[in-house]
Amino acid sequence: MSGILESVNKRTQLVGQNRLELLLFKLNGRQRFGINVFKVKEVLQCPPLTLLPKLNPYVKGVAHIRGTTISVIDLSAATGGRPIEDLKNCFIIISEYNRSVQGFLVQSVERIINMNWSAIMPPPQGAGRYSYLTAVTEIDGELVEILDVEKILDEISPVKTEISEEVDNAISIDREQNFHIMVVDDSAVARKQIVRALSSLNLQIETAKDGREALDRLKVIASEMDNVAREIPLIISDIEMPEMDGYTLTAEIRDDPKLKNIKVVLHTSLSGVFNHAMVQKVGANDFIAKFNPDELAAAVDKHLTLS
Repeated sequence: MSGILESVNKRTQLVGQNRLELLLFKLNGRQRFGINVFKVKEVLQCPPLTLLPKLNPYVKGVAHIRGTTISVIDLSAATGGRPIEDLKNCFIIISEYNRSVQGFLVQSVERIINMNWSAIMPPPQGAGRYSYLTAVTEIDGELVEILDVEKILDEISPVKTEISEEVDNAISIDREQNFHIMVVDDSAVARKQIVRALSSLNLQIETAKDGREALDRLKVIASEMDNVAREIPLIISDIEMPEMDGYTLTAEIRDDPKLKNIKVVLHTSLSGVFNHAMVQKVGANDFIAKFNPDELAAAVDKHLTLS
């Protein structure tokens, strides 16, 4: 298992080609789940866990790994399933989301599979476990579910979404203009976080759940006007999304004469140097790691002021 991610740094060429690699794992039962390899730092046999008082009930304990204390979340329990009990034979997937590192307790880890984002589809509509899915796909004739990790983390430790008074007072855009922007993210929780963070800027905010939906909407507007940037001067887009990722969306915007003047800010929980290189490669105007409302508001102010 220690070698399962040895070549992760060689996979960065997948980024920008609307491709991803999923690490497949199981919780309780036969259902398989997937997580993007770029969010995974390490996979380990579950080490001894320390219980601390007042932990969220979905946090199984904390692990001490190479001098760092990491919270370990029982993914099965956090998504409404049975808690994982046999810790000695389980694994933790150490991942980085929204500037924090945590471990996800899983029953077993299988393999990494290379896929195209076009094969990743939005999840079925419904309550229960489906409300924790951000996408689904089919592998070997079986459904693989991709969890909305941002929703899970927000339920365990909600992020601050209000901008500070200092940043709010420094905003220079004319709020009376009621700028129209678009927010693109496959996580409903992430979309709501962004809308709340920008609420004081008096923006008209249109949302889309993936790059394909956003591009289709932009093309409808483009059929009615030559320069869509006059209607929607700025797009804030996640990178990881089913059907079409944020890099591909940005490249499509830059290749369309009617869309090319739209400012694009990539806003993602992905981390790594390759992201900054891809910002330039696909023609995005900025890159912001999730989730800091002050940084987000400042970027919106910057790019709308330059519009």
